Amino acid sequence: MLLLTNLPCRLLPVLVLVLVLTMVYENMRSKSKSYVRSSSTTRPIQPLSLHMLQLFIHCFLSFYFLFLTVSEAVCNPQDQETLLWFSGNVSSPVSPLKWNPSVDCCSWEGITCDDSLNSHITNISLPSRGLFGNLTSTILSLHSLTHLDLSRNRLLGPLPPGFFSSLDQLRVLNLSYNSFSGELPLEQSFGNNGSIMFFPIETIDLSNNLLQGKILSSSKFLQGVLNLTSFNVSNNSFIGPLPSFLCKSSPQLSDLDFSYNDFSGFISQGLGRCLRLSILRAGFNRLSGDIPSDIYILSKLEQLFLPSNHLSGKISDDITRLKKLTSLELYFNLLEGDIPRGIGNLSSLRSLQLLTNYLTGPVPLSLANCTNLVSLNLRVNQLGGSLTELDFSQFKSLSVIDIGNNSFTGDLPEKGCKKLSTLLVALNFYNETFPSNKDLISPNGFPKLKIFGIGGCGLKGEIPAWLINIKSLEVLDLSVNQLVGPIPGWLGTLPNLFYLELSDNQLSGQLSNDIFQLKALMSQKSHDETDRNSLELPVYVSPSSVTTYKQQYNHMSSLPPAIYISRNNLTGSIPVEVGKLKAIQILDLSFNSLSGVIPDELPNLTRLERLDLSNNNLTGRIPWSLRLLHFMSYFSVAYNNLEGPVPTGGQFDTFLKAYFEGNALLCGGILLNPCMSPTQPTATVTTQDEDELSRTIFLGLGFGYFFGLASFIVGSLEAQVNQNHQIYTELD
Repeated sequence: MLLLTNLPCRLLPVLVLVLVLTMVYENMRSKSKSYVRSSSTTRPIQPLSLHMLQLFIHCFLSFYFLFLTVSEAVCNPQDQETLLWFSGNVSSPVSPLKWNPSVDCCSWEGITCDDSLNSHITNISLPSRGLFGNLTSTILSLHSLTHLDLSRNRLLGPLPPGFFSSLDQLRVLNLSYNSFSGELPLEQSFGNNGSIMFFPIETIDLSNNLLQGKILSSSKFLQGVLNLTSFNVSNNSFIGPLPSFLCKSSPQLSDLDFSYNDFSGFISQGLGRCLRLSILRAGFNRLSGDIPSDIYILSKLEQLFLPSNHLSGKISDDITRLKKLTSLELYFNLLEGDIPRGIGNLSSLRSLQLLTNYLTGPVPLSLANCTNLVSLNLRVNQLGGSLTELDFSQFKSLSVIDIGNNSFTGDLPEKGCKKLSTLLVALNFYNETFPSNKDLISPNGFPKLKIFGIGGCGLKGEIPAWLINIKSLEVLDLSVNQLVGPIPGWLGTLPNLFYLELSDNQLSGQLSNDIFQLKALMSQKSHDETDRNSLELPVYVSPSSVTTYKQQYNHMSSLPPAIYISRNNLTGSIPVEVGKLKAIQILDLSFNSLSGVIPDELPNLTRLERLDLSNNNLTGRIPWSLRLLHFMSYFSVAYNNLEGPVPTGGQFDTFLKAYFEGNALLCGGILLNPCMSPTQPTATVTTQDEDELSRTIFLGLGFGYFFGLASFIVGSLEAQVNQNHQIYTELD
């Protein structure tokens, strides 16, 4: 009985079963003997074999313990205590971890155990749980841990010392998108103190944190990661040389991402050891010197991303050996020389981004062999030559062309390119004549073109009539050319156009009412619901031009709905239809010869942020109702012929004096000169002034009535007194 009390409860059924089977066996055996004695003529029943009984019990126990191991295993108590300590150091205001100590921790959220009798924890997976707090050193006691995913939380602070060397069974580590800080706890190995320790880890993702310091080759951990295939430390603040040495200790690497850090200096040789490398990203650092030659032997490389560094020298012809390359992004560097003539050998290329370098010469004709090309960006280089010879008809998948800020001549692509969505050719084709044939582009010529920019070219002629066939157009930039004639009214019929840039031309005539009928600018709903996906290249927008320099937009939704028609020769008044553009944010009509008054309909543009009417011949007063435009951060009517008071209140209290200068008859407000005109009372007619006038009139009438009544009473009293005096006199 004492033995039974010491047995685990889950083993009692086994013992009971063994006892029952033993009793059954003995019972059957006795019955068989009795039967044999009672009948000598009948063949005796064979007793149950002891061997068969033992075999049955053995099979039962095997299945029982197998079931017991799988379904009733309890996690290791020390591991459970470690998890409870971890949960005590983190919090989740949205959905706290519901780890109940009375429940087997192997069944807790995000926890997986192995199938051993000790049931050690092997997997912690808690991505995007809103966890906030620190990762303490207690987690280092989980020596069986193979997978740790705490990505996309709000964990912070340094990683505990010995983190990598203690968790020596890890295969997958993902701590990305947190706020971990400090240096990596990479224990350094000084001198030759013995053999290198092996670590089985395959994936390391520490991207998008606040980590810093150097990644050195003397790290004991990084010397032993033989199976490492992916290493991502992008979007941190690491410094020092690029750790090319990883390809020596980890020749299985296929994905390396060092981008968006502060790595500096030359890229040392060594990357060529990673013969399985398919992705190499080291953009947005401070790397300098030539592109290392051993990169060109990486025959499996698919993505080479080295933009925004200080790389110099030429792009070697050996780059054409990278037959599997799909993306080549070397923009914002100091590269010079020609584009390799054999660039067409990269037939798998989908994205070629070489903008903002010092490249010279023509675009190689072999580029037409890159028939899978989707995005081509060569802007801001010193390229030249005729584009007519390049066969654009081969680019069946081409969606984006940006060759702006070069010196190209010839014709625009007219064939193929049915998927083209962006065509930017600014600052090319200098002083040529804009082709005006309406049939130049058929209605199906560019069925998906959304952005067309050809500003800064000095092109002559009129606004081409073939633009009416591009119904999908959303952004149009024809600025800084020599275009003449009126602004055609059919521009107002383009259903999706929300950004129109016609500044710095020689356009004349009156503003057509039709220009202010653009459907995409008439309704904020139509602008918001239009499909404005991420652009496949940055669109550079200065304060008044899509295709010039500095301001960059990566999303169509971030482009402000706008009309720029400044610096032309337009005359006539501003049509009242301007009040229909309720979605517009920027309206620039400055530096023209517009006359008449400022339309009272402008306050209908409730989303307006910038309104520039300066340097025209406008007359009349500034409507006080413009104070209702609460988003307007810029308003200029300088150098017109306006008169009367400058409105006060609202955004007008933030505008500079310079925005109103050049109007001799303006007064008050920011100008600080009093309005002395005799017609001033009828000029202001504000609600505040009306209240003050009404109050003055009311008080005047009140005082008049009071004094009149008082005079009447006093007069009546005096008359009564006089009458009484006369009566008393007569009585005397």
